[in-house]
Amino acid sequence: MAPITTLAQPSAIPTLEVRRLHKSYGALEVLHGIDLAVATREMVFVLGRSGSGKSTMLRCCNRLEEPSSGDIFLEGQPITGKRVDLDGLRRRIGMVFQSFNLYPHLDTRRNVTLALRMVLKLGRDEADARAMAALERVGLAGKAASHPTELSGGQQQRVAIARAIAMEPAVMLFDEPTSALDPELVGDVLGVMRELKADGMTMLVVSHEMGFAREAADRIVFMADGRIVEEGPPEQLFTAARHEATRTFLSRHTRQ
Repeated sequence: MAPITTLAQPSAIPTLEVRRLHKSYGALEVLHGIDLAVATREMVFVLGRSGSGKSTMLRCCNRLEEPSSGDIFLEGQPITGKRVDLDGLRRRIGMVFQSFNLYPHLDTRRNVTLALRMVLKLGRDEADARAMAALERVGLAGKAASHPTELSGGQQQRVAIARAIAMEPAVMLFDEPTSALDPELVGDVLGVMRELKADGMTMLVVSHEMGFAREAADRIVFMADGRIVEEGPPEQLFTAARHEATRTFLSRHTRQ
């Protein structure tokens, strides 16, 4: 996999920063004042029980969910507020979901080039070249002419990753990227994420892949009831978690 050449060098300004983030649905408050910063080239894993607010926080970060209050910054620039160019924002924040969201009538290459041509307004040749480079990075250049129905679930998720990285984002958000996959296909997707990290991609990951989190993450954030209750290096949380909720969760989701 070729190294990323477009990423900024590490700096004191976080690539992504969340301050005092609240999110409510009517009377139900889901996020209670989240503060989180993701440094350039850092991989941060977010763990927690279902319903703890992990995915809601992630979706607020690229404005798929509208924060009720608080501030979010991308490379030091505010991205909350009504005047923000959402299309421009989402070019800089890539997102990979549980479902692959590929267009079944388009082949792999066209699934990747669609946003490049429609959003970035690239010409056909430039979009095709960038798409093929992205597909090569995820190991699927040979499947460029295949349709989603001809691909395994793991391959479809890798196409979704290629589609996101082809936009050359500043940060990638992963929302349970392996949860819809059969166990034997998970490793291929995690392998791509491992190589993205090695290339210097900044990533914020919501996942229950405990072994991968312990091995690959720079930092783990644990959420409970819409709050960050603990964070630190993987070994600290896995071996000496301070919060009872963290210890209980990890004891149930890791092998002794």
